[in-house]
Amino acid sequence: MKNKDYLAIGSALGAAFFWSFSFVWFKIAFLAYKPITVVIFRLIISAVLIMVIAWALKRLQKPSKKDLRLFFLMAFFEPFIYFLGESYGLKYVSSTVAAVIVATIPLLTPIAAWYFLKEKVSRMNLFGLLFSFVGVSMVVLNRNFQFDASPLGIGLEFMAVFAAIAYAIVLKSLASRYNTLTIIAYQNLIGIALFLPIWLVLDFKDFINTPFHPQAFRAIILLAIFSSTLAFVFFTQSIRHMGVTKANTYINLIPVFVAILAFFILKDELGVQKIIGILVVVTGLFLSQLKKRNKNEKLGAAEVHRK
Repeated sequence: MKNKDYLAIGSALGAAFFWSFSFVWFKIAFLAYKPITVVIFRLIISAVLIMVIAWALKRLQKPSKKDLRLFFLMAFFEPFIYFLGESYGLKYVSSTVAAVIVATIPLLTPIAAWYFLKEKVSRMNLFGLLFSFVGVSMVVLNRNFQFDASPLGIGLEFMAVFAAIAYAIVLKSLASRYNTLTIIAYQNLIGIALFLPIWLVLDFKDFINTPFHPQAFRAIILLAIFSSTLAFVFFTQSIRHMGVTKANTYINLIPVFVAILAFFILKDELGVQKIIGILVVVTGLFLSQLKKRNKNEKLGAAEVHRK
């Protein structure tokens, strides 16, 4: 593989890793603050951080008028719809249940990418995705392959899933014309504008009456820096270089990371079944990244053609 291939894979892994932490940090933030409060402060801190970095590096671009609609649509899907589904969903289901639902994103993304972006996916790629999802199930389910979860919570998490897929499709269109810092800056600013009226109506009074909670607010800061800033920087870079389908494949690693983090931070059990599941996920990811061979080419595998 070329250096840019390693960079793209590293970026996708970084995004999955930092998003994995969000499942833990959300639970800690909920010790004191309501979902919209957590989200809006997360976005404000992230927006300030990105704007300062973009200003210092002179990397902030001005969107063209024709692209303003795409920027709004991107921010509407994520952070707005996605965070509504994810944050409220985590009020009703556990982090592991939420993680396995999020892991369905790569299984659904190829259909959307094929329809909207004309991205071609080989049978081996699809087999790798399905194989990886089996591993995800082994990581997050019990020995009887069952879990009890709130239907409302599951529905909200799936709302986040479909929003994430739509976000990736729109992002692919903007990533070819705007740098990463510009995309994230406007994404967060528009997200703040969308969430602010809801926060003022639903959570503002409760926030004013809630005593400052250092541990919960620290979790919000960590969410802002790592999950709302660095993770999106990495994810945008991975989509730019490997496309929507392959970039979203690495989301399958989120439940794996969550299981490992829960073992070290929350002292949850990491048994033989979960370890085997982790190996299956990694194998599935490897299979999904195999490149289709072309008889007319030399020994190297060919990149999947994209129009």
